[in-house]
Amino acid sequence: MTPTPFLRRRPARHALAPALAALLCLPLAACGGGSSGAAERPKALPSGAASPAGTPPAPSVRPLAAPTLPPGPGGAAPVFSHGRRDGAKRVALTFDADMTADQDRRAARGERFDNPRLIATLRQLKVPATVFMTGKWAEQYPDQAKSIGADPLFEVANHSYSHHAFSTPCYGLPAVAPGSARQDVERASAAFGKAGVEHTVPYFRFPGGCHDDAVLREIAPTKVTAVQWDVISGDAFAKKSGPVADQVLAQVKPGSVVVMHCTHSAAPATEEAIRRIVPELRARGYELVRVSDLIAAR
Repeated sequence: MTPTPFLRRRPARHALAPALAALLCLPLAACGGGSSGAAERPKALPSGAASPAGTPPAPSVRPLAAPTLPPGPGGAAPVFSHGRRDGAKRVALTFDADMTADQDRRAARGERFDNPRLIATLRQLKVPATVFMTGKWAEQYPDQAKSIGADPLFEVANHSYSHHAFSTPCYGLPAVAPGSARQDVERASAAFGKAGVEHTVPYFRFPGGCHDDAVLREIAPTKVTAVQWDVISGDAFAKKSGPVADQVLAQVKPGSVVVMHCTHSAAPATEEAIRRIVPELRARGYELVRVSDLIAAR
């Protein structure tokens, strides 16, 4: 699979693989790391997992304000899908924390829309990451949302409140009500505030990645930069970690933004894949950064 950047394209032009469509129809859920839910202890790192170059110390300094891109044509929200190709070898791992507004019953029945083990592994390996979180997920797991937002490794970005489609058709996702896109973005931000999420950044990821010019103009007053991706991990419903790691490692370039998921129920192989992806990227000379770091370097 060779994904292409998503630069202000309409949904019909998306180049997402059919396998990813299933993921986007059945929104994945997110990663955790606080006290909400039954936390899983991370497995012991295999010998040598910290990369031949060694694991760098965790970032301790955050920018005073996360950088954004200037508005697009007509004042539309700008779109970012990857960083500079000619700069340093840097890559941003991003994790979508998906939970839709109508999945409360599934959560009540015990389905886990989180993956504390993955967040614990990212912390253990000192991996900076950007977590795109839905407002509904923050409501379901407020302690975990707060914990992620308080960690200097991570930044929390907006993935909508409802995880409904902002432009249709979009892989079977229900659509937000006409004219309510901006309200949905702002509702997610309010949910983050209620959960006490400290470190949020003005970035937004469209559910399914689906958008058009009209919705980019509609959400422009929120002052967000829309963030897409250029590397599809293939972790959606993957049962084995090997193919996920292979796919990421084969596609990564300087400046790449990798889209992954961290829900134990729908992406159970992601945590194990990270244990191979991270040391291999570091062995190749890549620095793992957040989306804000890539945007700042443009």
